Order: sequence, then C-alpha cells, then structure tokens
Amino acid sequence: MGASDEQIESAVGMVVAHYIPYRAIRAGKQLSDSKGASAAISTEAAIMSMKRCMMGFVGPKDIFRNPEAIFRLNEPTDDESSPFDIMLGQDGDDFSVMGMHFKLGLYEHQSAGAIEGVLKLIQEGKFVQHNNFDSIANIEIKAYQPAFGIIGDPAKMCPSTRQSADHSMAYIISTLMRKAVEHPDLYNNVENLDNLWTKLMLSPYDYGAEALFNKGTRNLMDKITFTHGGEEYDKNYPKGIPTSLIVTMADGTKHDSQMVLFPSGHAANNVCGLNSILDHKFKLLGSLALKNDDLESMLAKLHNLENLSNQEVQALYNCNITYSSKCIDSL
Repeated sequence: MGASDEQIESAVGMVVAHYIPYRAIRAGKQLSDSKGASAAISTEAAIMSMKRCMMGFVGPKDIFRNPEAIFRLNEPTDDESSPFDIMLGQDGDDFSVMGMHFKLGLYEHQSAGAIEGVLKLIQEGKFVQHNNFDSIANIEIKAYQPAFGIIGDPAKMCPSTRQSADHSMAYIISTLMRKAVEHPDLYNNVENLDNLWTKLMLSPYDYGAEALFNKGTRNLMDKITFTHGGEEYDKNYPKGIPTSLIVTMADGTKHDSQMVLFPSGHAANNVCGLNSILDHKFKLLGSLALKNDDLESMLAKLHNLENLSNQEVQALYNCNITYSSKCIDSL
C-alpha cells in the first residue's frame, strides 16, 4: 500500500493495543455470531488501522516492548525487551498458514483428532453394531489443553442450540458415532479412511433441531467422559491435534484409537486424499443453496480465484440461491 515504516509501526501498535481477541468469544453455552467471523473482524481492524495511520493518525510505538502491553503482562520481563522474538514474514515459504488445518466437514477445529480416532475404529470394525447403542458402555476422549478446557467444557455437554453444538466435542463425536450405528451400510466395503470422511461428513443438517435432540445422539453423549492427556498431549500442541479415544463395550472390551496427532486435513498429514475430500465438502455444502449448474459454475470460479479480475471478485458470490422451505432449526 506504500506505507512508511513508521506508519506500519503505528498501525501494528493500534491493532495490538485495541483489538486483541480473547477466549470470551468461545465461552458459554451460546456462541456469538462474531466468533465465526473473528478472523474477518481482526482483518478489518488491521486494514482500517493501516488506512488511518497512512492519513496521519499515530498509534502506540514499540508495542511489543511496551511495559503495559498484554504480552508483558502475561509474561513479565526484567528489562525493556519483548518476552519473545518477533519474526516478520518478508520472504521464503515457511509461513504459519502452511502448517494449518483444513476442516473436513463442519466441526470445531479441536475435534479433528477425535473424529479421525472414531473413524479409525469404525474402519477397523471395532464397535459398530446396527442400531445397538446399548452395546457401548463408555467413550473416553483424551485430549490436550486447551481442547480439554474449551470444547470438553461441562457447559457444552448438553447443547441446546446449533451454535453450542458446533463447539461441543461430546455432541460432534456422538453424532458421528450415531450415524455410523444407524447406517452401517454407509461404511461397508470402504477402501480407506478418505471414504469414511466423505460418507460420514457432518453437514448443517447434523446441527439442526432434528439432529440436535436425536435420542441416539443423546444416548451416546451420556456415555462420554473427558480426560486430560497430560504433558504428552500438551507438548504436541499446537504442532498437531493430539487426541485419542477409548471405546468400552458393555462386555468390558476396550478399543483404543491410540493418539492421533496429525488427522486428515492437517498440513502435516500426507496420507489422506485432501483434494478429493475437500471437493466432496464443497459440493455437499454448496448443494444446500445452489442447483447443479449454478454450483459447478460457482466452484469453477472459486478454484480459479487467483486469475479473476477485480470486477469478477466483487461479483464472486452473486448467484441464484435456492431457499429451503423449512428452517433447519425447526422440528
């Protein structure tokens, strides 16, 4: 944008001083709309701060060494130094985004390891018996902090809204297992884990009113217990998403998924067919609002995003939405 070093420093200072997001957006039984838009809100704040500073507005200087900055309050230092080294991404290819995680379906990021653990056990035919929820006695989910504290929060063990279910690991895992128990034909003759990811992928319907109060899902949720994995799990986050499940059957048999560190969708996972699973996800979600021809046209534009003109980007989401006759939150 042509800003000077001083203007950039002012803008960074403003963002760090005024717009640091906290976990308040994730707490409680009912999540806010802004939680889902937190990245966009932060980006909007950064752009506006940059524009202000380029017009002469001055933000706080030396924000990372400022003794009242949040970083210094969380990790006090004896001198005027920052408690961490600041690395500015100017070139190279080792950017943080390259180590991120694509969500394969609709679920909270922290649930990815647990989902893969369940799918592994299903693929191995360990516990699924058609429409027999009583065959399962307990489902222990072992996770790291902050997953143990956020989506394993007791307040989220009995969600009553779509927004709270979206951040309840108990609900997400129970819904996945319930679908497998009710429809074993969905995963018959699966060739690999990719097939299960697509066959059991969670969609908005899995968070609607009918799914939310499904008796089978509630039956399984009552059997879930959370365990903190301790140092072994904590030290592997955020490098990965370390989670494991132990399913205990009514006869006492235990099935252990072992620790899942890099589930399908994670940048460090080089086993899954990421493109094919994502393609299924895009079509699954897009088909809720667009008919076949419109959907294919939309996906073609999105896959070609880097070659679109400014005018085409501005009109990117102009499309003929087919609205549902029934609200997903209605029984």
